[in-house]
Amino acid sequence: MTMPRASARPAPPSRDIRGTPGYDIGALREREFPWAARGDANYLNNGSTGPLPRRTVEALSDFNERRAAPYLITEEVQFGTLRRSRELCARLIHARPEEIALMVNTSYGINLAARALPLERGDIVLTNDREFPANIYPWMALANEGIVLERIPCVDGLPDEDALLRAMDRPRVKVVTTSWVSFATGYRVDLARLGAACRARGIYFVVDAIQGLGALTLDVAQAPIDILACGAQKWLTAPWGTGFAYVRAGLVKELEPQAVGWLATSASENFGSLVDYDLTYLPDARRFEVITLPFQEFSGLNASLELHFELGPAAIAAHVADLTARIADWAGSRPDVTLVTPSDPARRAGIVTLRPRDTAAAADRLTQAGVIFAVREGGIRLSPHYYNTREEVDAALAVLESI
Repeated sequence: MTMPRASARPAPPSRDIRGTPGYDIGALREREFPWAARGDANYLNNGSTGPLPRRTVEALSDFNERRAAPYLITEEVQFGTLRRSRELCARLIHARPEEIALMVNTSYGINLAARALPLERGDIVLTNDREFPANIYPWMALANEGIVLERIPCVDGLPDEDALLRAMDRPRVKVVTTSWVSFATGYRVDLARLGAACRARGIYFVVDAIQGLGALTLDVAQAPIDILACGAQKWLTAPWGTGFAYVRAGLVKELEPQAVGWLATSASENFGSLVDYDLTYLPDARRFEVITLPFQEFSGLNASLELHFELGPAAIAAHVADLTARIADWAGSRPDVTLVTPSDPARRAGIVTLRPRDTAAAADRLTQAGVIFAVREGGIRLSPHYYNTREEVDAALAVLESI
């Protein structure tokens, strides 16, 4: 990520949000993101870290005040917080709370899949090349057990879904794992298409959803997914150390945890008889949780997700689509800029990556103008979210136009 000079501040945006349905972005910014309302920075780097809404900061502060005086924290405050997190995460993807295991990051959920799925020596795991490392290294680590990770080459830097589908038609292919949205290019895979192909062949389908969920909506009933992993610190604007894994209900009882938490068993539900040991796992996805989780951070997750639902996931997705379309349309009209992200709106989410003739010069000019962005794999990555405005996007594009 590049950082702006402290003196560079864009003008505060207007409240004009024509074409964006559902909520008043000016009021939202003043209430939840006052730094954005003041124009402290033009933050277009949500694909790296999303900002915390004010209500989330307040929830964290409240929980930490209780933690400082722990007599204020009852079992209901602790475990009710986690129960609420499971409910909200389930609602986000149209799942059931019983299918949600709370995790501290995406990597833990991918490791859950890599270690708990029933793989044998000689089995093949398919993925796209140029995946984010969190969805590569856990599978690479299975090589010592004879599991083969096969990366399908990209075409012009983008996933080749047709090649991935063709590669499924072999007897030893047991898992397909993919990012929903590419961290570097913003390419959005067709989860319904790939999931249906996996289900028809008896192949497990694993999804890293961190760069899609929050900018897009998702219904796991419409996209046959077996295990989904998602950290919440980006597009869900929640604290670091929060996230979840979805494990399809029919699969939960077939899998045994590889990292065993003390609250993963039915015997531990009665705190008055914890030494009556019985390694009988809970019948739902809580069997994959490794307690103790950061309760205070999950209280923040709850606040962020409640805001997400107040605004409306569909309204958020529509606003993000409007902003990314402005970037993509601008890039498509410029002979001196390559649009790395697909121009088809159905193939992108909240990330748009551009490749100017001189990326280093473009990055320097954006930094001087107070635009926060990222450079990924040689491209300028802009990732606006639900609190960003058209004016902020246009201001960044104006800087790039002047190069």
